[in-house]
Amino acid sequence: MQWSWTVNKLPAQNDGEDATDFPTAVTAGRSRWRMPLVWLVPLVAVLIAGGLAVQSIMQKGPTITISFTTGEGIEAGKTKIKFKNVDIGVIKSLTLSDDHKTVLASAEMSRNASSMLVDDTRFWVVRPRIAGGTVSGISTLISGSHIGMDIGTSQKARRDFTGLESPPVLASGAPGREFVLKSGSIGSLDIGSPVFFRKLQVGQIVSYALDPDGAGMTVHVFVNAPYDKYVTNDTRFWQASGVDVTLDTTGVKVNTESLVSILIGGLAFENPPDTTSKIEADPKREFQLFGGRADAMKQHETIVDKYVLNFKESVRGLTVGAPIDFRGIVIGEVSAINTHFDPATKEFSIPVEVSFFPERLISRDEVGGAIAATPAERQEFADYLVKKGLRAQLRTASLLTGQLYIAIDFFPSAPKAAIDWSKTTPQLPTIPGNLQGLQDSITTLVAKLNKIPFEGIGNDLRKTLNDADTLMNTINTDVAPEAKATLATAREAITSVNRTLQSDSPLQQSTAETMREVSRTAASFRALAEYLQRHPEALLRGKTEDK
Repeated sequence: MQWSWTVNKLPAQNDGEDATDFPTAVTAGRSRWRMPLVWLVPLVAVLIAGGLAVQSIMQKGPTITISFTTGEGIEAGKTKIKFKNVDIGVIKSLTLSDDHKTVLASAEMSRNASSMLVDDTRFWVVRPRIAGGTVSGISTLISGSHIGMDIGTSQKARRDFTGLESPPVLASGAPGREFVLKSGSIGSLDIGSPVFFRKLQVGQIVSYALDPDGAGMTVHVFVNAPYDKYVTNDTRFWQASGVDVTLDTTGVKVNTESLVSILIGGLAFENPPDTTSKIEADPKREFQLFGGRADAMKQHETIVDKYVLNFKESVRGLTVGAPIDFRGIVIGEVSAINTHFDPATKEFSIPVEVSFFPERLISRDEVGGAIAATPAERQEFADYLVKKGLRAQLRTASLLTGQLYIAIDFFPSAPKAAIDWSKTTPQLPTIPGNLQGLQDSITTLVAKLNKIPFEGIGNDLRKTLNDADTLMNTINTDVAPEAKATLATAREAITSVNRTLQSDSPLQQSTAETMREVSRTAASFRALAEYLQRHPEALLRGKTEDK
């Protein structure tokens, strides 16, 4: 109960006396819900704090765990999680796993990142890196490392993730297609190495791994759109790393894809010139990765026949892959070179396994397609060729490199031979090569030269030379003086003859006078003959006087 005082003013007296005011106590009831103003301040503070707490709870995102092999560059409370360079989370704590092999990073994500945390979302630590010819993470040198994120395409939510050791080459959803390449070795390739098409970079290597059996490598490449449409079912991939130097029977060839491929390596692909396939390859299609463009662009034969060529001469310079040549046309290649010892003859031989491409020897129809032959027809054809003298021979491809190749040609004078088709790999007959024939000829010549008695001939020649020396001495002592006197006499005779034959010599003058007399006599005889021809009677009557 609270007391309140009210003052009631009385009316004035008529007699003029001063009126006096007296307070009158009146009781008033207290309001039940009335609060003092002093309590409003803490009440407002409580309401604001509650609102902030509710707002914080509503805006708080999920908590995730990311495992890394090491905690290098990660700090609790400082390291941010970024997507497209926007902060969407922060690392709250770092702990070791129970087996002490990994580091577990607990991260608090923002509320709007909940839809990004799906099964194939990827995380990695962004650091400065140089790989595949690209440099990334340079900004972290100043701002420090952070965790990058790439959103997956799965619909399944996830809260536990395994961090990547290196950042992914491509972001999820990049336009293009991925293909699988099989190779014997990785060479100088690396993740991020470029992929070229007609010397234009159109993709990159995204990953590679050793096959489970250890027999080769599997390389995954990504070709960006719209260039992925040029990858067909008949496309050939090859390594374009560095400078491709080829030394074969045709000489030295140098080829390179680009300056980038020289420095960091790369791959290239192209369709063969005579391909007819225009069907685009499906994603994840598997291709063979060749070592070079020449191997990739080789004609892929549909029919391959295996034979064995047995040589008894040296095959030094013959390598696997060496061509088999028929009058300038390559009809096969060497696939293996082995050795064999024959216990019966106690001799070694070199069996060379070869692959023949019979389609290159068989006629083609008008439209250009090869006329396929059955195995029986090919055997009959081979028997006919061998019967006509078809033989294999080792020949030198280059005197500079010493490389050999196998030539197939006809030798009508070669010994008769036949193919034994009962063997697993039939054997074609061979003849010694040109070099071996030259060596045999030299050996025969040397054997014949060894039979010549050079020592006896030398003794006889020495004796003959001695006799010649004796003869020359005899000539010098006996014949030479007399010959000298004879030559002097002959010289004097020649001098006398020269003096006689001079123009002013008496003999020459007498001879000239005699010749003039002879000329006059001849003229008189000519005149007499003419007169007798006119007057033959003068022989009987004598010369008559002219009237």
